[in-house]
Amino acid sequence: MKRIDFIKTTSAVSAVTAFGGIGILSSFSKQNFKKHLTILHTNDVHSHIDSFPKNHTKYPNQGGAARRFSYIKQVVNENPNTLVLDAGDAFQGTPYFNFYGGELEYKIMSKLGYHASTIGNHEFDNGIDNIAAQLEHAKFDLLNANYDLKNTSLESLVKPHQIYEVDGLKIGVLGLGIELEGLVSKDLYKETKYLNPVDIAIEESRILKDELACDLVICLSHLGYEYKSDKIDDLKLAKQTKNIDLIIGGHTHTFLDKPSVVNNSEDKKVLVNQVGWAGINLGRIDFYFDEKGNSENKSLVIEV
Repeated sequence: MKRIDFIKTTSAVSAVTAFGGIGILSSFSKQNFKKHLTILHTNDVHSHIDSFPKNHTKYPNQGGAARRFSYIKQVVNENPNTLVLDAGDAFQGTPYFNFYGGELEYKIMSKLGYHASTIGNHEFDNGIDNIAAQLEHAKFDLLNANYDLKNTSLESLVKPHQIYEVDGLKIGVLGLGIELEGLVSKDLYKETKYLNPVDIAIEESRILKDELACDLVICLSHLGYEYKSDKIDDLKLAKQTKNIDLIIGGHTHTFLDKPSVVNNSEDKKVLVNQVGWAGINLGRIDFYFDEKGNSENKSLVIEV
């Protein structure tokens, strides 16, 4: 892919019901675009398998795996060239995790057709060996590039990146996680070592873009959207790196009405998105590629 041309406002729409017969946004002509890729994404679902109750004061009857499944199925029927991604913290938050330890979460994500997730800090709540045990139920990739997992049960189970071939396109996806020290007890993550996410992202995205010739590079980040301190976040990551086209974030439970557009270290545009928590929203970004590999995108946030 030679370049990414982003729509100025990214045409994001918030709080659109998944059952309102939504099709692809089309305020521009698609006749010059030969290939269409849809990215669906979540973050920080936190074991919210069921929807919120009807009498919930903030999110009445919202969310739930069943609604998400219905919308994902609808989108895949519209466009089989769809990837479903998650930015971590699938675990912890309801009695489902207390009872099943993450088994149900990973089984449901597999049923919903997720392709990849990254590791959130709450994945460690029952210990690193529990993550390894629950991965037996996962039919998707668990990605992380900045945790050194040598001498742990996850060493051979977690990949730094994965490439998904979709309609002749190579989509490279890498994962990044937040520093665990001070956030998670050492006895839970054991020998896991945290590596600088910016340095790792620069190298991994270079490999994906230059060596492996990916048409699009996506980062699944559980670093957090934005901090006022020097702590690394998704916005800083986008500015300090290159070769990443889209950052799908988590950890800070940030509800964005539309993706942020950030200039990277080469002054090229990067999309940064995060869709809150608890599976209330589902992010959707549609990329359209012409025969030369150039692309434009549309994005929206779906309330389920």
